[in-house]
Amino acid sequence: MEISIRAMIIAMGAAALAAPAFAQEAPATKEAEVVVVTGTRVAARSALSTAAPVDVVSSAQLSQQGSPELNQQLATALPSFNFPRPAIVDGTDSVRPATLRGLAPDQTLVLVNGKRRHTASLVNINGSIGRGSSAVDLNTIPSSILESVEVLRDGASAQYGSDAIAGVINLRLKQRREGGNVTVSYGQRQTTVNTDPAPALPNGTTNFTAANIVANPTWQSIRSRDANDGATTTVNAWVGLPLFENGSLTIAAEIQNRESINRQGYDTRRLYNLLPGGALDPREATINRWNQQYGDGELIQGTLFANASIDLTDTTRLYGWASVQGRDSTSAAFFRWPADSRNVVEIYPNGFLPKINSLITDNSFALGMETKWNGWDVDLSLNRGFNEMEFVIRNTLNRSLGVASPTSFTAGGFNNTQTVVNLSAVKGYNVGLASDLNVAVGLEARRDHYEIFAGEPGSYFQQGSFVAGSQGFGGFKPSNEIGVSRDAIGGYIDLEVNVTDALLVSGAVRVEDYTDFGNNVSGKVSGRYDFNEMFALRGSVSNGFRAPSLQQQFFTASSTNVVAGVPLEILTVPSTSRIGRALGGTELKPEESVNYSLGGVLRFGDFNFTLDAYQIELTNRIVLSENLNQPAVTTLLAANGIVGINAVRFFLNGVDSTTKGADLVASYRLRTDFGRFDFTGSMSVNETKLDKTPVIPALTAIGLTPTQLFNRINTLTLTEGQPKQKASFNTNWTLGKFGTTFKATYYGEVTEPGTDAARDIVLSPEVLFDIEGRYKLTDKISLTLGVENATDVYPRKTPGTTVLTPSTFTTLNNSGASAFSRYSPFGFSGRYVYGRVSLDF
Repeated sequence: MEISIRAMIIAMGAAALAAPAFAQEAPATKEAEVVVVTGTRVAARSALSTAAPVDVVSSAQLSQQGSPELNQQLATALPSFNFPRPAIVDGTDSVRPATLRGLAPDQTLVLVNGKRRHTASLVNINGSIGRGSSAVDLNTIPSSILESVEVLRDGASAQYGSDAIAGVINLRLKQRREGGNVTVSYGQRQTTVNTDPAPALPNGTTNFTAANIVANPTWQSIRSRDANDGATTTVNAWVGLPLFENGSLTIAAEIQNRESINRQGYDTRRLYNLLPGGALDPREATINRWNQQYGDGELIQGTLFANASIDLTDTTRLYGWASVQGRDSTSAAFFRWPADSRNVVEIYPNGFLPKINSLITDNSFALGMETKWNGWDVDLSLNRGFNEMEFVIRNTLNRSLGVASPTSFTAGGFNNTQTVVNLSAVKGYNVGLASDLNVAVGLEARRDHYEIFAGEPGSYFQQGSFVAGSQGFGGFKPSNEIGVSRDAIGGYIDLEVNVTDALLVSGAVRVEDYTDFGNNVSGKVSGRYDFNEMFALRGSVSNGFRAPSLQQQFFTASSTNVVAGVPLEILTVPSTSRIGRALGGTELKPEESVNYSLGGVLRFGDFNFTLDAYQIELTNRIVLSENLNQPAVTTLLAANGIVGINAVRFFLNGVDSTTKGADLVASYRLRTDFGRFDFTGSMSVNETKLDKTPVIPALTAIGLTPTQLFNRINTLTLTEGQPKQKASFNTNWTLGKFGTTFKATYYGEVTEPGTDAARDIVLSPEVLFDIEGRYKLTDKISLTLGVENATDVYPRKTPGTTVLTPSTFTTLNNSGASAFSRYSPFGFSGRYVYGRVSLDF
C-alpha cells in the first residue's frame, strides 16, 4: 500500500476551491465546539481549530460500551488505536499493551491533566505485539474519573519530551463540586467456539490419526462447543463534593471481578507413557482433554482515584490528585501432560496446568499550584507514580525438588517509580499581528527508578539434570536483583500566533539531558491556513525521540532448560553487562524520529470532516534479540572467560523503519421529529516498512546472520502484525427516555508470522457489530442492555497442522492449546452480552 502525499494535496486543494460554493448554504448557528488543551498551550482552542489532529472522546462515549477496560474503550472509539488481547504470554496477560498508529506501545506518551504518567514495571519479552516494550497501563485509571480523553495524533517530543513519537494521550479528570453516579454492570460471553484439533504427527505423539479424528462420532462436540464464560461484574461510582467555598473534590471508585475465558482447542496428544508392549494407557480415554486455559484470565481489581482543586485567591489555585489500584490477575502457562519430564507423577498423576498469579500495585499522586506572576500564568507541580508486579506461581512444582516440592511459590518481581517536577509559564505578547504571540516556557526534572527482587529459593532452585524453578514461570534469582536510577532535566520554549486571521503558525524547541545516554534536541514547526470558515489546511514537521527505558537497559532474568538430559542456562542480560559486551552489546541509544503531517479540515453546519496524512521515520528502534545459542556464540563467550552460558538475549538498537498513513474522521448531527442522530465515521490506514535491521559486527565476524540476531517472526511482527486498515461507523440515537448506539468496526488483514512462510497464519479482514439500548426509567435511574460482537465473529482458526512436504507436518496451535492467533486485533473471546443499571444523584 502506497499513500501519496501529492494525492492528498490535490484532494485538499479541490476541497478548498469548492468550499466557497457551499458557504452560502451553511447554517448560521452551530453548537459550541469542544475545547482542547493537548497539542497547544493557547487557552480556548477548539479541536477543529488546531494545527494538528486531536481526537476527543467524551465520558459519555466511554460509558456507552460494555467493556470496563479503558484500553478497550479507546480501541473501540479510535481507529488509530489498537488493543490486541494475547494469551499465554506470562505477565503480559495481566498488563496488555496498546498501540497508536501501528507503532510500539512505548512510543505514545500518556498524560494525566497534562502531567506525565508513569509506565508499568513490566517489560514485554514474549511473543506478542509490543515485544520489548514497557508502556503505560491505561487500565489503572477508571473511566468514571474521566471528563474526556484527548488523543493528539502527531509527533510532540518538542512539546512534551520523550515517548511522544506516535502521539499523546491526555486523560482529563472530572472536576465537580456536586453530582455523582453509581453504575453496576454485568456481562458474560455467550458464544459458539469452533476449533480444529491437531491431527496425528508422524512421530506418534498424538493418539488419533488424521483420518479417524474426522470419523470419530464425537468430532462435532470436539470441534464446536457453546461457551458461557468470562462473567464480569463492575461497580463504578463517582461523586463531586465542595471543598470549602472555592474548591472541588471528585472521588471515583471502581471494583471489577472477571471470571476466566477459555478458547483452547481439543488436546489430541498421547498424554501418558505407553504400557509395556506399546499399548495405550486406558486413562487416555477418560482424561480431560480440555486441559488448557487460553484467553482472558481471572481478575479482581479495585481502584480509587481522587481529584481536588481549591482557589486560594483570585489568581492562585492549588490542585492535586491521587490514585491507588490493587489488581489480582491469574493467567495460565502451558499444560504439563502426565508423561512430561517436567512433571512429578506422585504430585500430579494426570498432569497439571501452572497458574501465574500477578499481583499488581499501582499508585500515584500529583500536587501543584497555578498562579499569576508579572503577567505570566505559572504552573508548578510535583507528581510521582509507582507500579509493582509480583508473581505467585500456583498449581505448579519444582522438578528439581522431586516429591517434596511445594505446589506454589513466590517468584519475585519488579517495580518502577517515576518522580517529575515541572515548572511552566505562559504569557501573551501583543506583537501587532492578528493575535497575541503566545509564549510558553518550561523546565522539567525527572527521576526514574527500577528494581528487580528475587523470589523464594524454591522458585528458582535447580540440581542435577532436572528442570529448574517453578513450572510455568521460574523465579527471579538473587543474581537477577537490581536497583538502578537515572535523572533527566529538560527545558522548552513553545510559540504560537495567528499571523493573520487565516494563518496560524507555531513552533517549539526542547532540550533534554539524561544521566545515562546524554542529551537530545527536539523541534517542531506547524501551521494552519483557514481559507474560509469551512475549510482549512494544516500540517507539521518535527523530530522526536524516546529514551531507552530502565527496563530495557537493566532487565535481567535467567532460566534453565534441560535438553537431552543436559541443563542449559538461558539468560536475558543488559547490553552493557559483561556478557552483553562480550557479544558486542553497547549502551542503548534513544530512538529518534522525524514526523511529517499534512491534513485538511472541512466544516459545514453540523457536518465535520478531517483527513490527515503522515509519515514517521524512525531510527535506532530498540528491540530484543533472539536467543543466541549458536556454538560460535558460546565459543566467543568462553574466549572472554564466560562459561556455563548456553543462550543469551539482550536489548539492542538497530531497526530503522518508515510508517506512512492517513486518518479520516467525519461526524454529522441530524435532528428530526424522530430524535437526534449523531453519526461518526472514521478510518485509519497505515503501512510500516523496515529500512534496516540490527547488525552487530562482533557477531557478524563469527558468522551470525542478521536473521539469527533478529529473526523473521520479529521482523514481520513490526510490519504485518497489526491491521493496516481499521475503520468504524457509529450511530447514536436519542429520543426522550430512549437511546441506542450502533457500531460497526472493520479490522484489516493481520499476519502472525512463522519461522518461514509455510508457518504464517494470515487473519482475514473482519467486521464486528456492537449494539446498545438505553432507557431512562426515571430522571435518576437508567437501564442499559447491549451486545458486543453481536454476530459472534472469531479470527481464523489456527490450523492444527501445516503440511510442509507430503510426509512432514508441523503443529501451529501447540497441539490444540492455541486455537486462535494471539495477534488477532479484536481478540478471540466471541460475543459479549451485558446489562447496566445507573443511578445519578
